[in-house]
Amino acid sequence: MHGSARRLGIIVALATVILGCASSPTDEPAGSPPAGSAAPTSGAGSPKRLITVVRGNPFALAPAVNEAGAGSVPGIDQVEMLLNAGLAARDAHDALQPRLAEAVPSLANGLWQINDDGTMQTTWHLKKPDLVWHNGQPFTTADLAFAIRVMQEPRAGLVGSPAYKLIDRVETPDPQTLTLYWSAPFISADALFATAKISRLRIEPMPAHLLEASFDQDPSSFSQLSYWTSDFVGLGPFKLTDFVPGSHFLAAANDHYVLGRPKIDQLEVDFVADPNTIAANLLAGTIQMTMNDRLDIDWGVQLRDKWTAGTMSPTHGVGWVALYPQFIDPSPAIIGDVRFREALLRALDRQALNESIMAGMSSVGDSLIEPGQPEYAVVEPSIVKIPYDPTGAAQILDGMGLSRGPDGMYRDTDGQPLAPELRTRAGDDLQEKMVPAVADFWKQVGIGSTQNIFGAQVANDRQFRSTRPAFEVVRQPDGADALPEYLSNATPLPQNNYVGTNRTRYQNPDLDALINRFVTTIPLDARDQVLGQAIHLLTANVVVLGLDFIVDATMVDNRISGVDADNPAWNAQEWDIR
Repeated sequence: MHGSARRLGIIVALATVILGCASSPTDEPAGSPPAGSAAPTSGAGSPKRLITVVRGNPFALAPAVNEAGAGSVPGIDQVEMLLNAGLAARDAHDALQPRLAEAVPSLANGLWQINDDGTMQTTWHLKKPDLVWHNGQPFTTADLAFAIRVMQEPRAGLVGSPAYKLIDRVETPDPQTLTLYWSAPFISADALFATAKISRLRIEPMPAHLLEASFDQDPSSFSQLSYWTSDFVGLGPFKLTDFVPGSHFLAAANDHYVLGRPKIDQLEVDFVADPNTIAANLLAGTIQMTMNDRLDIDWGVQLRDKWTAGTMSPTHGVGWVALYPQFIDPSPAIIGDVRFREALLRALDRQALNESIMAGMSSVGDSLIEPGQPEYAVVEPSIVKIPYDPTGAAQILDGMGLSRGPDGMYRDTDGQPLAPELRTRAGDDLQEKMVPAVADFWKQVGIGSTQNIFGAQVANDRQFRSTRPAFEVVRQPDGADALPEYLSNATPLPQNNYVGTNRTRYQNPDLDALINRFVTTIPLDARDQVLGQAIHLLTANVVVLGLDFIVDATMVDNRISGVDADNPAWNAQEWDIR
């Protein structure tokens, strides 16, 4: 009998006591996580067993399949890195490291070539000829060519990057060599088959011997195959042995992993929505590690002082939380005026939000580029930083011809109260905390608001999310890789069924030109200069009202070593239990 029922009695009552001030569960299925044992096993001669948790509920074991059905799923990037491997992987510092390939293509090593006509090619060589899938079948570059074909087929319905359309031709001259011919330069071509946190670019290697026949027969049902759940076969450090939707999966060490057999023999990954339940199980010793974002840093700080068996580490590089306006028929219409958006941003004490909601461990979201990211030093002079300045906010509003009513709150030019909607999804603790905090700061300068915390029933309704009247508080990717999400052709519109990454629906041909230059400029120095110009345009026009960069908590039992809090699963083969 699985251990969830046995543990439930010990932890449910404890959960509310431990973190009484923690927020409610997310709108994913919640419950006590399962367990095969109450503690990791590390005795001499016995298998080493680790139980970890992601705060999410992936219904499939691949990012492209999850995102096609439910949008971003917390923890799915970590799941991917445990069960599958790419030609490269981004380490905890976001640097590309070879994985299944001998080297990452670059101009320096000659594996990345730019042609005079603007086309280019990238070549990959597999690390060794005896790489095998979890089922023992050979892994070759034919599997990679098949995966590209899948991602280029719209009927497959998988979420991917428009960059796939730039791949004109795929050649596999031998089972260990893959050459891609590109119709135009693309700066992230070296990361095409790389596993990473929060990336829509990656193509996951796919076993052609298991999937190609089904794909050829009916591409439209490809994402529904049992391969993506109970029959998953990958190349990662752990191989799937059991998958229980909404509950957990079990995995065993892959003896043939490219970087060597993991030190952990057996792995259990539980899917749990409620942070209180996660906290209770950590304290009870029935979970030994957390493994992804969406566990807020203030939750971790509270738990840190109670959990003597483990440590809390801040997790950086998981995006930013921001106010996303929408620019097509906003209500009130004044949101379309950059002066009004600037006034709203000046009214926000974002450092105070950092101190109160992120335990002072974050930094203000002045732009997409976070301090500490490689590009920050270059683009910082281009960032239009808008400080906390409530007096200046009021001066801007007065200068726009707005007047205050008897209640001290601003009216529009028709005498109607200005109260933009602040919307966010229920169940995300960080976002829910930001909404009333933002509303309070705006009220202090005379701007009202209406708060809308919407539930799971509309969370995946693309039209509802895209056509909001005013602002949505939402987590989103940050960094240079997120810049193409603001292209005009990525705008969710009725004619594309509201599919697109441009949440603001801001459309500017000058920005489009800069982004297109950015993604096609291969030399780094020149690319960073274009990035600075694009960041200047975004911040000068207050396209997004950035709040703070996200810092979450990673909890690790003291007996476990080798875990990097910023990206735990990228080196899972090095995890060990003392």
